[in-house]
Amino acid sequence: MAARDTKPAFDPDAYLSAGLGILDLAIDPDWAPAIVANLKVLHAAAELVASFLLADEAEAAPVFEA
Repeated sequence: MAARDTKPAFDPDAYLSAGLGILDLAIDPDWAPAIVANLKVLHAAAELVASFLLADEAEAAPVFEA
């Protein structure tokens, strides 16, 4: 049987805790629910971007001019 290509479920609370620990940051606990809510929104947006398939020929624009 082939291994399934599955991702673990996103846990914004664990992500917040890990990020705070890695960056050695402390936050007011009252901010945690708002941060977790924002992480959920950002994760959903990232899933949309990651799910958009691009052709192999697609390239980023090499020059941006104003």
